[in-house]
Amino acid sequence: MVRTWLALPLAVILSAAVEAPAPTLTGFSTAGAARQLELERRFDGSLNRANLDQWLKRLSARPHHLGSPAGKETAGFIAGLFRSWGYETSIDTVYPLFPTPRLRRLEMLEPARFTAALEEPALPEDPSTAGRQGQLPPYNAYSPDGDVTAPLVYVNYGLPDDYDVLARFGISVKGKIVIARYGHGWRGIKPREAADRGAIGCIIYSDPHEDGFFLGDPYPKGGWRPSGGAQRGSVLDMPTYPGDPLTPFAGATRDATRLPREKAPTIARVPVLPISWADARPLLAALGGPVAPAAFRGFLPLTYHLGPGPATVHLQLEFDWKLTPACNVIARLPGAELAGEWIIRGNHHDGWVFGASDPLDGLVAMLEEARAIGLLARSGWKPRRSIVYAAWDGEEPMLLGSTEWAEQHAAELSRHAAVYINSDMNGRGLVKIDGSQTLQQLANEAARDVIDPEHHVSALTRHLAANQGAKDYRMDPLGSGSDYTVFLHHLGVASANIGFRGEDAAEGVYHSVYDTYAHCTRFVDPGLHYALALAQLGGRFTLRLANSETLPVRFDAFSRAVATYVDQVAKLTAAMRSQTKEQNEAIRAGALENARDLTIPFVAPSPQPPVPYLDFSPLENAIASLNGSVQAFNRAATTGLPLESRRKLDQVLIECDRALLDNAGLPRRPWYRHQIYAPGYFTGYGVKTLPGVREAIEQRNWNEANRQIRQSAAAIERMAAAIVSAIPLFRAQT
Repeated sequence: MVRTWLALPLAVILSAAVEAPAPTLTGFSTAGAARQLELERRFDGSLNRANLDQWLKRLSARPHHLGSPAGKETAGFIAGLFRSWGYETSIDTVYPLFPTPRLRRLEMLEPARFTAALEEPALPEDPSTAGRQGQLPPYNAYSPDGDVTAPLVYVNYGLPDDYDVLARFGISVKGKIVIARYGHGWRGIKPREAADRGAIGCIIYSDPHEDGFFLGDPYPKGGWRPSGGAQRGSVLDMPTYPGDPLTPFAGATRDATRLPREKAPTIARVPVLPISWADARPLLAALGGPVAPAAFRGFLPLTYHLGPGPATVHLQLEFDWKLTPACNVIARLPGAELAGEWIIRGNHHDGWVFGASDPLDGLVAMLEEARAIGLLARSGWKPRRSIVYAAWDGEEPMLLGSTEWAEQHAAELSRHAAVYINSDMNGRGLVKIDGSQTLQQLANEAARDVIDPEHHVSALTRHLAANQGAKDYRMDPLGSGSDYTVFLHHLGVASANIGFRGEDAAEGVYHSVYDTYAHCTRFVDPGLHYALALAQLGGRFTLRLANSETLPVRFDAFSRAVATYVDQVAKLTAAMRSQTKEQNEAIRAGALENARDLTIPFVAPSPQPPVPYLDFSPLENAIASLNGSVQAFNRAATTGLPLESRRKLDQVLIECDRALLDNAGLPRRPWYRHQIYAPGYFTGYGVKTLPGVREAIEQRNWNEANRQIRQSAAAIERMAAAIVSAIPLFRAQT
C-alpha cells in the first residue's frame, strides 16, 4: 500500500488531499468536529511509546494477583500516576470472598502409579519464570474443597453436547471423575455440567490442539503453550451472576450482609483442578473403553479413549477461604456544562501471575491515554462531560472489583453513567470493537481515524479489507469475560470493549506463569506498537464521548441487529421442528447411524416431542415500531441545539439503553436484566442474543419461550417509545 502511494504523482496525492471531505463526527456540528479533530491531533502528539514499555516492565515484574502485596502496590502506583496527571483520585476498596490453595494433589492409582507435578517449569530463556515467591500455583478459583477417588472418564470439552455423545455410548459419569480439555466453552461450564451429570470431580487440561504445538512452536522458541503450561482461572458460575458469591445484587463492603458460603449458588459443587498436557498425558493414555470419536480427539500422541477407567485417580484440594480487599483505582476529570454525565473508561490491573499481556498490555495503553488527556486539561481544555477512569482489581477471579463497585454505586451510576468503554488484554492484529450497537457509528468513526501501525492504513480500512464485502464495521454483541459485564447486563449502560487481536500468541500463555514481559514483547505486541494504537483508539472514544455536543448514540445498526436476532430465533425454531421430525422418523425406522466401529452397542436417543409453532408476532411488531421510531429520529435529528435541549436529549439517549432492561431479569438468573444480550447459560463468555427467548427454545421450554417473546418485545417497544420522545427536542428548534 505504501509503495502504491509513493508511486503516484505528487499532484494526484495533493489533489486527493484537497478534495477529501472533512471527516464527520457523530454528535458534533461541522465546526465542532473541526475543533475536536484538532484536539485529537494534539492528543496524538503527546503520546509516548516509551512510557508504555517502562510501565509494562515495572508492573509485570512481580506476581500481582488479587490480595497480593504487589497487587496492592500496583494500585497505589497507578493512583499516584493519576494524581500526578491532575485527576481526582481515590482507591475504592471492596471485600469479596477469594479462595487461594492450601493443598493440591492429583495422582493416578490404577493401572499404574503417577503423581502429577502441578507446577509450571521455569525456563532458562525467561528469568521471570524462575521466581516462585508470591506466585499462585495453577488452580481454579471457587472450586470447593474435596478429597475424591474414582475411575476417570474423558468428556472432550465437557459441554452438554459431549455428554449426549457419551450417553449414546452408554457411558455415565455418575460417581466418576471427569477429565475435559479447555476450549469451545467457558471453563466454569465444565465442572457445572459434570456435577449436573453426577460426577464427583473434574480435571481440566490444556490440549496442544487448542493452544500448543498444533498451532506453532511452544514457548520460548515460539509463543504457544509449552508442555508444562497450565491455565489458571475462575470456575465461579458467572452465567448466574458474577462478582462476589456472597453478596449478589449488593456491593461487598466491609459490613455487607453476606450469604453463608455453603448457600452461595455460584461456587462450584465438585472439586476442579487445571493441569498441563504433560500431567494429563499419562492419565489419558491409561484410559480404556471405546475409542473416542473424531471430534473428541486432541493432538497428543496417543489414542484417545473415553473410559471409564481402568485409570483411577485421587484428587484432593483444600483452600483458604477469606475476604480479600480488592483495590479499585477511580480517577475523575470533572466536566463542564454536562458534568452530570459520566464517560467511564476501564481496564483491570490484577493478573493471575505476571499478567504482561492479560491485562497489562491493555492497561498501559489506557494509562498513556489518560496521561495525554490530563495534559490537554492542564492546557486549559475541559470536557463537556465528566471522565471517570477505573483500574479494576479482582477481574481475574470473576469481575470482583468492577461488579462490587458498580453494585455499591448502582443508584448513582443509574443517574450519571452515560457510556462505559472497556479494554483488557491487547495484542497485534485487527481492530476489535464489540458491544452495544447503539455505539456502532462512533466505533466506525474511531477506527477510521486510527492508523494500523504495521499496514499504515486506517484500522477500519484494514478491517474491511480482511472482511471482504463488509461496508462498515459491524460490532458483535458482548457476552461476558471482562469488566463491562455489570455495566451492560445489569445496569443498562451502553458499553464497548476495544482492542487489537488476532495475530499474536497471547492464548499460548493465557493465565500461566509464562505471560511475562519477555513473551509479550516477543510474541504478543513487539515494540508495543499496538498498545500505542489502542491508546489512540481509546482516546478517540473517550474524547468524543466526553466532548460531543450531544452523545454520539445512534440506532440504525441496533435496529438492523435486533431484526436479525428475531429472524434467527424464528429460523432456529423452524430448523428444530424439521430436525426433530427427521430424527424421530429415523429412530422409528431404525435407520439412525449405529457407529459400526464401536466396541460396545450404540444407544439410540429417545424420540423428542414435536416442536410447536411459536407466535413471534409481538417481536415482529416491536421491530416495526423500532424501525419507525429510528426513521423518524433520523429525519428530525439536527445539530445546534441549545444547552438545555442537549441536556434533555442526552438523557433520552441514555434512557434508550436503560429501556432494554427488565427488573425481573432472565429466567433463573435475575441479575442479568438486559433483554437483548447476555452471556449464555451454557456458553459462559459467549453471547446469547434475545437470551430469554433463545435459551427457552434451545431447552424446548415452549411456555417459557412464549413468555420471553412478550417480555423481550416489551423492552424493544420501550426503547422505540424512548427514541420517539426525543423528536420534539429537535422540532422545538425549527
